[in-house]
Amino acid sequence: MAVASTSPLSATAPSPPAPVSGFLALPARRGCATRLGSAAAWRRLRVEAIWKQQEKQRAEVSVEEPAPVREAAAPLDGVGADDPMVPSSDESWVVRLEQSVNIFLTESVIILLNTVYRDRNYARFFVLETIARVPYFAFISVLHMYETFGWWRRADYLKVHFAQSLNEFHHLLIMEELGGNAIWIDCFLARFMAFFYYFMTVAMYMLSPRMAYHFSECVERHAYSTYDKFLKLHEEELKTLPAPEAALNYYLNEDLYLFDEFQTTRIPCSRRPKIDNLYDVFVNIRDDEAEHCKTMKACQTHGTLRSPHSMPNCLEAATECVIPENDCEGIVDCVKKSLTK
Repeated sequence: MAVASTSPLSATAPSPPAPVSGFLALPARRGCATRLGSAAAWRRLRVEAIWKQQEKQRAEVSVEEPAPVREAAAPLDGVGADDPMVPSSDESWVVRLEQSVNIFLTESVIILLNTVYRDRNYARFFVLETIARVPYFAFISVLHMYETFGWWRRADYLKVHFAQSLNEFHHLLIMEELGGNAIWIDCFLARFMAFFYYFMTVAMYMLSPRMAYHFSECVERHAYSTYDKFLKLHEEELKTLPAPEAALNYYLNEDLYLFDEFQTTRIPCSRRPKIDNLYDVFVNIRDDEAEHCKTMKACQTHGTLRSPHSMPNCLEAATECVIPENDCEGIVDCVKKSLTK
């Protein structure tokens, strides 16, 4: 099916705004010391707190390494003996059983989607994105309930899952703008599946978080392969179509803090999307799904998930993120000197 016939975007593409070089643009007419002001103060306080913990974390693998490798990371605070996320000592057959069930469920959904949606790409993507954001909300719901009961607090998990949910929500907005929800039966099917998927994920997460994370990994892996195949089949046509407004508002926004947050194998600010056409939009959605897949795989190893912004090595990258380029030659040096005092 030709992509242009299903896309509601027949008008000329709005010219995308130029990528922003940093989050917080500092005043251009002040001296270096004045510009830093309170920013240097809070950075100094923050780095002092981080460096106090750094000696205990020398053996921890950098955030640049693949998340599954970080098995030596210390468990998060508040994990006790009654923590349901702590796996048993002998679990090999349990893991195989969980993964077999997940693969069966995923393949069943794939067969259904292939049968119903065949060449209706945008409608298929709308259903996928409606379903894809459900597990992260389910994870947050259970974690909030556990926190309310006083069992433990998992700030990093809550923050990362919220960022994942927000990312999938913007994927959904993009598919709606492309007309994926134009037919009511597609909306009904997507929301009907999402309703039961939510309660299934809640039950699965309470029974075995590892199983729930693996199931989400399977879903994200399928989403990645779906978008990748779509890009290869329609590359030339997609490059002639404009980017949806929802994609421009999300990927080119000045505040991309939560965009970095769900990419737990990357240093913050190391990935900044470019959006020139609809092809770029789908490339970024595909790459987002790859990052979700990596994060879900990392979550299956208990206690290893860390928010990218909580890692000691991310501070310098975050500092460079908020300082615009070519603004004042001495700003970066001033910040670095303030952090070493």
